[in-house]
Amino acid sequence: MGRIHLIGGEKGGVGKSLVARLLVQKFIDRNRPVQAFDTDRSHPSLLRYYGDFSSFVDTGSAESLDRILESACESSDREVVVDLAAQTTPAMARWIEDSQLAEAAGELEVEILWWHVMDAGRDAVELLRAHMDRFGSTMGIVVVLNEVRGERFDLLDESGLKARAAELGARFVKLRRIQDESLRRIDALGASFWAAMNPVEGGPSLGLLERRRVRSWLERSFAEFEQAGI
Repeated sequence: MGRIHLIGGEKGGVGKSLVARLLVQKFIDRNRPVQAFDTDRSHPSLLRYYGDFSSFVDTGSAESLDRILESACESSDREVVVDLAAQTTPAMARWIEDSQLAEAAGELEVEILWWHVMDAGRDAVELLRAHMDRFGSTMGIVVVLNEVRGERFDLLDESGLKARAAELGARFVKLRRIQDESLRRIDALGASFWAAMNPVEGGPSLGLLERRRVRSWLERSFAEFEQAGI
């Protein structure tokens, strides 16, 4: 069965692109066929770091978005990762509903997972509520508690939405914190996580211990995904 991973959250700065990059790297490391799609014209993260596996889709064009499902159908075990830029959710929601995506995916035996990436703020909680109100159980939900953007999620616990999401079969992933400087250095290299861990001789690279810290963080992140069945 192919799978489509829609990395959403609507709000900018919560770490959607980081999660998308981690997923792509995990699938590459596990020898899973992967196709990534970027929706951000100005800062296309997947195209920058994983250009060999990525292409652009225009959320303003239904025909362009159709490529997402078509790609998932090309191989029974393909993982399709879509990094949704901030403010693209309304266009995606229209495409999902107008195309009857959930029904089509069910007929084609393609699983759809909506990744709701959260920081510790109230906006992320309300956006999760809005997503469940609109789509309910029509697609799987993965709730990412991104400790890189905040370590306390009291607002989610107090809202009652965590229990509601669990009733809908949601999976929960905790993305552990990593030093901001390490992420900035990786981004400055313009490299995939693998390339940052395996620098070309004489080229820019992370320090020896920094590579060990990042490798440990990657392993913990991948273990979280696998515990959630990803």
